Amino acid sequence: MLNGNAATIAALALTLLAPACGGNAPDAKGEAKTAAKPDAKTTAKADAKPDDKADGKADDKADDAVDDGAATPAAAWSWQLPTGIHTPPKVPDDNPMSAAKVELGHRLFMDKRLSVDGSRSCYSCHQNELGNADGRAKALGPGNKDLPRNSPTIWNVGLLSALYWDGRAADLEAQGLGALKGGNMGLGDGVEAKAAEIGALPEYADAFAKAFGLAPGTAITGKHVTQALSAYERTLLCGDTAHDRDAQDEAAKRGWALFSTTAGCITCHAQDNFTDGLFHRTGIGASEPAAEGADLGRGKISSNADENFMFRTPTLRNVARTAPYFHDGSVATLEEAVRIMAGGGVRDHGPVDANLLDRKLTDDQIADLVAFLKSLDCPGALEVIGDQKVDGIGGA
Repeated sequence: MLNGNAATIAALALTLLAPACGGNAPDAKGEAKTAAKPDAKTTAKADAKPDDKADGKADDKADDAVDDGAATPAAAWSWQLPTGIHTPPKVPDDNPMSAAKVELGHRLFMDKRLSVDGSRSCYSCHQNELGNADGRAKALGPGNKDLPRNSPTIWNVGLLSALYWDGRAADLEAQGLGALKGGNMGLGDGVEAKAAEIGALPEYADAFAKAFGLAPGTAITGKHVTQALSAYERTLLCGDTAHDRDAQDEAAKRGWALFSTTAGCITCHAQDNFTDGLFHRTGIGASEPAAEGADLGRGKISSNADENFMFRTPTLRNVARTAPYFHDGSVATLEEAVRIMAGGGVRDHGPVDANLLDRKLTDDQIADLVAFLKSLDCPGALEVIGDQKVDGIGGA
């Protein structure tokens, strides 16, 4: 339920950004700092007492990989959801939440040593100053290699039912492995070697043992790394926005009324996270017939030509801070993106989603929609650990 008065009509599928990295930056002494607990308003907290009702279940038994003599797994987890978020992220049975695991994941997320050349961390593509994205049209990998798609905001990534613009990863654990192996972090077949290297560092050995209940000397694997990263990312919840608190200005209120009725945006940008989790063809980047080397989106994953140029509906939370827009970063401003979608998408190269119609909105109505989207700005920030400057991203 969105703020109490949503009416469902046709669609305005504003398609925004795509996933990136995973790592932890050392401090001046070469040791990773311990991450402080996330902001209670934008994430979740560990509870010293088990909470059987929480989706993040207690670590009531050791992981399958734990040997005899292992450390005791960390205490249970309970969610403290921000206003506007009513359901916590789904947590895999084999990766239960704990404070120790979240803290470890935070450190790893900020550690540049997790990349192939030590040049970037996960945070590099999800910076606070850039809406927790990277501000680029397309992501930038090690060696300053341009990647195929735009980086998304990291907020509420744990609420998504499929990851990447094409939905090829079913959960954060799969997405994390893809980011480590692929262009984001550039490890290729070296994921296991890198995990063992990181896990053997003095500043990490105890942290992994505590987070996973591992026996002394247990080798750290890529699965340990991706599970810790995923646990941390599930705590990055954006709520408590002006919209969630009914604190919008008059223009934003008018925009919300348009969004949920005449403009039809809520058909695809629905529920707490303002996304239906489905795939739609907006016409951005499309060609008919498909041009050689074109980004086919969902169609490449499904091998179904009918799904060519379909991309996942992104969240609209923090959208005003995460320009440029769409999967290819081809639209520079939020106003332009709104105009495209309110005008029925890009129809020059084949059909678009049936819900995309020309709503014939006035300039004032477009401005009100933009004002509403700005009321979805996330109030929180990730706690940064270490030097996160990266050439080619942000002001670096």
